[in-house]
Amino acid sequence: MEQVFKIDGEYIELIQLLKAIGLANTGGHAKMIVDQEMVIRNGEIETRKRAKLIPGDVIEITDNKIILE
Repeated sequence: MEQVFKIDGEYIELIQLLKAIGLANTGGHAKMIVDQEMVIRNGEIETRKRAKLIPGDVIEITDNKIILE
């Protein structure tokens, strides 16, 4: 599934994005997803829970693709 997510501000932290789009129920769940190296950011595994995502980034988690604007 592909979706577009509009960032409110300059950036959004990775764990906040996972909660905002409904892939994680809690902050702890979001951290677990990142710790398990399930997040691909612009073609590379992202392991920083608080990575600052900016417009133009593409995040992939299993069958989900999120394009940030």
